Amino acid sequence: MSPNLVLVVVIGVLFGTGVYLLLERSLTRVLIGVALIGNGANLLLLVAGGAAGGPPLLGSGPEDEMSDPLPQAMVLTAIVITLGFTAFLLAMAYRSWQLHGHDEVQDDLEDRRIARRAERGELDPRTDDATTSVDLEAAQVRDETEELTAAEIAANAEEGRR
Repeated sequence: MSPNLVLVVVIGVLFGTGVYLLLERSLTRVLIGVALIGNGANLLLLVAGGAAGGPPLLGSGPEDEMSDPLPQAMVLTAIVITLGFTAFLLAMAYRSWQLHGHDEVQDDLEDRRIARRAERGELDPRTDDATTSVDLEAAQVRDETEELTAAEIAANAEEGRR
């Protein structure tokens, strides 16, 4: 048995679009990407399960005509896992929006420091930079959340409560 070509293309589109959205900084887009990949995985499991057959109940028919219940059980498990992960990401995005007025993931401080050192040509992977203070670096790094005033953050939080 060969799988339906349309389903295979749909699986590819779901995975491709999901991975593209996962690479974005916005948690909302990451959330949509996770949902698309989850649906693509569910469809892949169903296609890999083969053609539909009779119900997998003993005594209801010949065993070679029964469908395999394992792909359906795996899809149900994947749906539950995707739902939990989606709820977690949604809560993170909402909390980030309440606190900062946006849902974008910011760069890690250590990543910024390494990138700056690499731009200056100071990066030597064999040595550790013990002379640079992390607190000093944190004071010099531009933070997108500092652009909002306290009044703007309060206004964003108030709009979120409505």
